[in-house]
Amino acid sequence: MKKSICLYFQVHQPNRLRQYRFFDIGKNSHYYDDFTNRTILRRIAQKCYLPMNELLLQQIEEQKGAFKVAFSITGTALEQFDRYCPEVLDSFKKLAATGCVEFLSETYYHSLSSLASESEFKHQVAKHKEAIEKYFGVTPTTFRNTELIYSDSIANMVGDLGFKTILTEGAKHVLGWQSPNYLYKATTKKNQKLLLRNSGLSDDIAFRFSNKGWENWPLTTDKFVSWLKSGDGEIVNLFMDYETFGEHQAASTGIFDFMKYLPEAVLADGEFEFVTPARAARKHKPVAPLCIPDAISWADEERDTSAWLGNELQNEAFNKLYSLSEKLAILNDAELWSDFGHLQESDHFYYMCTKFFSDGAVHKYFNPYDTPFEAFINYMNVLSDFMLRVDQALEDKNL
Repeated sequence: MKKSICLYFQVHQPNRLRQYRFFDIGKNSHYYDDFTNRTILRRIAQKCYLPMNELLLQQIEEQKGAFKVAFSITGTALEQFDRYCPEVLDSFKKLAATGCVEFLSETYYHSLSSLASESEFKHQVAKHKEAIEKYFGVTPTTFRNTELIYSDSIANMVGDLGFKTILTEGAKHVLGWQSPNYLYKATTKKNQKLLLRNSGLSDDIAFRFSNKGWENWPLTTDKFVSWLKSGDGEIVNLFMDYETFGEHQAASTGIFDFMKYLPEAVLADGEFEFVTPARAARKHKPVAPLCIPDAISWADEERDTSAWLGNELQNEAFNKLYSLSEKLAILNDAELWSDFGHLQESDHFYYMCTKFFSDGAVHKYFNPYDTPFEAFINYMNVLSDFMLRVDQALEDKNL
């Protein structure tokens, strides 16, 4: 049996908040920076989404369907594609039509709801499933949580929703001596299969590709294929942000050429085949159960949730937001539900992170704020107005 390569790309763009001052509270309830969201979305579409989708489509056709990939596209990204750049949606639909692309399930708002509210988590997964069916005509069967966040309790919730396969991080502190290059299974849910990200090989592309100070620079397809062959196991899971191509790694670095020639180089060698996550779960058998009581993720060196919930600012904002869940359930107001969803986007909490050491540069790159405290103040101003609206709606309904 040939070894497998599973390529998965995360597609997400947050609904960024505008500069919202204390004096706006109670007076202006439009929270989003529409100009910035449109500008960034269209820029990344031209630099990444459109050219990369065309490249993948070309490779699928040239390799006669032997090249396969998977995507998880958040509901927030789908909304912005629809609003600002519908040609991106069209290009993803072309990929869907090949039958060589799997679209995964996740939380609609790329949220941390799996750590806060089971009902909200399940609501968002259902909402995202409907969106994938609407845009691409397929029903997702594999689950990928926000930022690959996973734990035994999350496996239970995902299993209750009918998903038998989950993607997560091959975290060293969980695996110990074991390799991420096998299929594993959950301990708490029967028949729940786990695909683990190979962080070393994934980050060679996503983070180190353009680093001229890296001892292995430049990374060529032949060199990468030799690394794939020298590794152990049965499957290599290469999971990364789609914006790696053209945005995080500029076209001038050669990242598009690398991806253009990788499928042919891999398939010509004959040792590997490309598989989607669903196919990988059918093809391989789990080698061992993994017990993960505390949540892991693919973020930062710790591979935990500290990027979003690692300080008092983040936890205060997070707890205040989710304390509104019961009131919103009583009101069941569509507009309030929508704002509640967008305020759950994990990016808002990521901007409040106070890590300034090993992962500080990564956080700074993705952060529109000068300081974590500035991000916190802006978010809490918005949240204060939102809380006023919720309380006013309850009062209006005599609830």
